[in-house]
Amino acid sequence: MSALWSGNRDRDRDDDRPNDRTAPRQRLLREMTVADLDEVMTVEVIAYPFPWTRGNFIDSLAAGYAARVLHDAVSGELIGYFVAMAGVDEMHLLNITVAPAEEGRGHARFMFDALIVLSAQQGAHDLWLEVRESNARARAADLHFGFTQVGTRKGYYPASFGRREHAVVMSLKIAPPAAEANDALE
Repeated sequence: MSALWSGNRDRDRDDDRPNDRTAPRQRLLREMTVADLDEVMTVEVIAYPFPWTRGNFIDSLAAGYAARVLHDAVSGELIGYFVAMAGVDEMHLLNITVAPAEEGRGHARFMFDALIVLSAQQGAHDLWLEVRESNARARAADLHFGFTQVGTRKGYYPASFGRREHAVVMSLKIAPPAAEANDALE
């Protein structure tokens, strides 16, 4: 059983800790397009030892997956992005990335909030994700955001020297949008 998300809220997702490195930034979250992929790939290859390929992103966009980029509203600098796939009554987060230089500033939480709202609007009851078993920081952040560990996918991720790494499967219950919350009573 996973936690129910109803309030504000695969590599290193930051955990919304206060950080005095910079003042809060104005952020702009918008749909990802093919025109964003050069910038997205620059971050992807820096953030991960086994990054998604440009083809993974193109296929996700072509399939109509929910894909968003987060920019600094003033400078236009790419802060992060996510890609998620809608299913029957669920949303599956495939990739969420914060640029390494931007980690620890609440950007992952901002994107999770947006994804949860989008998921609820699309009728999802659950949000699913996988995270590397070795990624303690991301797993802790996911737990902090209200996710519950529900299982393991053995050998899910590529690892060094031709090995494979297990993925921890996590889930978050999503409350319906307020307007729909009382539908069962009507």
